[in-house]
Amino acid sequence: MMVAIATATIGMVSCSKDENNGSTSADTSKASVIATNFVNKTVAPTYTNLAAKAEELVQKLQTLNASRTDANVAAACEVFLDAREWWEKSEAFLFGAATDFGIDPHIDSWPLDVDGFNNLMNSPAMLTSLAGDEGDEYAGDYLGNALLGFHGIEYILFANGQPKSATAINNDQMTYAIAVAGDLRNRCFQLEVSWLGDDAPAAHIEKVEDLELNSTLNGGYSYGVNMKNAGRAGSSYVTAIAALEAIVDGCRTIADEVGTSKIGQPYSGEDPNYIESPYSQKSVIDFYNNIISIQNVYFGGVQGQRDENNSLHSFVASFNSSLDAEVVAAINNALQKIDAMPKPFVNNISDARNGEASDACGELDEVLGKLNAALRNLE
Repeated sequence: MMVAIATATIGMVSCSKDENNGSTSADTSKASVIATNFVNKTVAPTYTNLAAKAEELVQKLQTLNASRTDANVAAACEVFLDAREWWEKSEAFLFGAATDFGIDPHIDSWPLDVDGFNNLMNSPAMLTSLAGDEGDEYAGDYLGNALLGFHGIEYILFANGQPKSATAINNDQMTYAIAVAGDLRNRCFQLEVSWLGDDAPAAHIEKVEDLELNSTLNGGYSYGVNMKNAGRAGSSYVTAIAALEAIVDGCRTIADEVGTSKIGQPYSGEDPNYIESPYSQKSVIDFYNNIISIQNVYFGGVQGQRDENNSLHSFVASFNSSLDAEVVAAINNALQKIDAMPKPFVNNISDARNGEASDACGELDEVLGKLNAALRNLE
């Protein structure tokens, strides 16, 4: 299951038992294969599915706008949650395009600026612009992150964890939702094209180019090619091991964010309003899928497409089986502790089980830190 890689081949490195906790040697030539597998089996299917669901969401909202029925609301909500799932499963690799191009805060900032939303609903000029043929572009350019992305759409479609009644959604709200969903789709296309390059669907590439959205690194490489060519001239990764370290760093970042921010800020009382997905009440599912993103990375791909033989899991087990066992146990523990959180999180932020989940994410972060230290010893 897991990460793939380009063809950069690095020589064998022998590691003493003292350095690697009982292991004998690591075949670092595998690092390049793992990085390529990461792109092909984890990143590519995740962003491909995300882009497809974001595009379908626009279509479902347009159908709802044409025929305001509860069934059409439910259909839009279902696709919204599908897209949301793929996004949350991408958060272990927010490094790259999602960060470099500001896509993450653009489509996933919270809490929603409700006051700003109400002002928007009282602005005929802005609503007219959002309703135009280029309403998606207007939204992306002028609304600001606190009114964009998943949570703006969520606010229109859901209330108290359930799809809203069709009669509770007015025309101006539909105008807003369709425009914001169009911008969300565009940014998901941007993610897909940034990593897949010419392998992305032609229509998605064309849309990104028409919008003049950045999609390459300096030198014109896609993020996928850059990762696959780790250790070769032109790649930002000097060695293939350095690419693996970046991948693990991405996993550490989301483990820490889930534990200290997404769960920790509300649970500790630091910011009781810092609740992700409060309207659909899917916060715990979001947290769980964030850890699934780490699991997918470590085990070599998304469910159904994993290549465990070319995964970090297999590689680490080959030179430090005890460390691999620690990583696997920490991932499973975080998943179990999050799954045990009371739902919905927005109504149970002080429950002690949330603290246990937060701690489990912190422990996962620490173990992944040990993994990166072990990888650095292979350089």
